[in-house]
Amino acid sequence: MVEVLRSNNPVVISFARSVLTDAKIDHSVADSLMGVIDGSINTVITRIMVDEGSYAEATELLTDAGVSSADF
Repeated sequence: MVEVLRSNNPVVISFARSVLTDAKIDHSVADSLMGVIDGSINTVITRIMVDEGSYAEATELLTDAGVSSADF
């Protein structure tokens, strides 16, 4: 699995997951609950991971959907 997106914005993460799910790209979310441990101050960045073979397609879909490339 490789990282396709990182953000501490839950709206960006939710939107990206929706885009990937609609495209039937398997993905997982890493570190999504770490904010609870650190007091919800958003110091831990949530990451979306995809299979290496899906990386290019996932990146293109997220870019086309308007997710900032600065989040990649």
